[in-house]
Amino acid sequence: MKKIKNEKELLKKAITEGVKYGEARGVVEFEPTDSATEKIEYIYRLLVHDKVIQAIPEDQVSQKAMRHKIAIWASKLK
Repeated sequence: MKKIKNEKELLKKAITEGVKYGEARGVVEFEPTDSATEKIEYIYRLLVHDKVIQAIPEDQVSQKAMRHKIAIWASKLK
């Protein structure tokens, strides 16, 4: 896994955009008490389900890998 510049900022953007994406689709309503970890996993699984991003092999899925994958997704958003 290659390190991305400003990955933390991209992760924040990914969470914000992922929440908007999920709520716009009407499939989820995030609560203020939901942790970032829960949001990251849900956003990752939703994007994979919608075939927006390619899935990580199931035996390699980790919080770090999911963070990295959605940060890459956020870097490609306008």
